[in-house]
Amino acid sequence: MRLPSGTFAQTYGQDMGLVRTKSNWIALVILAAFLFTIPQWASNSFLTLVTVMCMTIIAAHGLNILTGNCGLVSMGHSGFMMVGGYAMAILGTRWGIPFLPGIILSGLIAGVIGLLFGLPSLRIKGFYLIMATVAAYFIIHWLILQFRGVTGATEGISMPIPELFGWSLRPKERYFYVVAVLAILATVVAKNMLRTRSGRAFVAIRDNDLAAEVMGVNLFSYKLQAFFIGNVFAGVAGALSAQYYMFCNVEQFPFFDSVWLLGMLIVGGMGSVSGVIYGVIAIKLLQQVAIKIGPELAQIVNPQAAVGLSLILPSIAIILFLIFAPRGISHIWERIRNYYQLWPF
Repeated sequence: MRLPSGTFAQTYGQDMGLVRTKSNWIALVILAAFLFTIPQWASNSFLTLVTVMCMTIIAAHGLNILTGNCGLVSMGHSGFMMVGGYAMAILGTRWGIPFLPGIILSGLIAGVIGLLFGLPSLRIKGFYLIMATVAAYFIIHWLILQFRGVTGATEGISMPIPELFGWSLRPKERYFYVVAVLAILATVVAKNMLRTRSGRAFVAIRDNDLAAEVMGVNLFSYKLQAFFIGNVFAGVAGALSAQYYMFCNVEQFPFFDSVWLLGMLIVGGMGSVSGVIYGVIAIKLLQQVAIKIGPELAQIVNPQAAVGLSLILPSIAIILFLIFAPRGISHIWERIRNYYQLWPF
């Protein structure tokens, strides 16, 4: 990250810091204060929206590691969220696993399942990998429906009220704090992931996998690592979603969610950690705008056309960003920030 004009890092620790200036610290404190006071003043619908955003951010970070950083385009991400959700439901209801260990185990189970579907990534890429991940979603969907005695098939699984260290996570305000903390933790982990050996290998594979292999990067190992890490994030998000509604069903994880997650990366900025947050907020807000203006629009035009508005508005946004700002909101913000940080030069 570029520092403002006249500001220099004096130690190695300062140079490697995630938050490097006083203005960054002030902005971070204000953001944290806003986030953690939301339950005190927000309506129930707004609180639900922000909670869903936080869970979506966790899932999108996983897809960003896999697709944005490693270049492995996945269209089956919601399938691995489904694995995490069902793992959480089964571990909690049948085995009595507590909330926090259940979240961790659900993420790991989704990561291991992701390894199995990541095996073809060494031999195929591009369109063929996309089709393989699409197939992964429908295979997972089919398997869950077949094991009726364990998963409940179409009936789903009802879940008990979650507890954390004996503290009930109901009402929803309490659950929001848990989800918000996990979303922040996921953001920090994703940011630091790019500074590790694996993160640099992911970027090298994304830019040119042949050149990366010539330089000694083990493509098979690092591609599997990307699938595992990305799907761990997806599993955690799916587990949180299932526990939030205290019910798990295949209908909660439609295939189209994978498309929206990819669209969020396009709008926010592919490969950017901050872009994940921008993209999730932008798409979710557009969907809410469509829901709000849909009834009014239905009185003017065809009611069926108004129903599809929640699909049309985000789709138009994705197309416009692909044409006019392919590097997303994060790049636009970076250009604006750099302009003022380098002032007066």
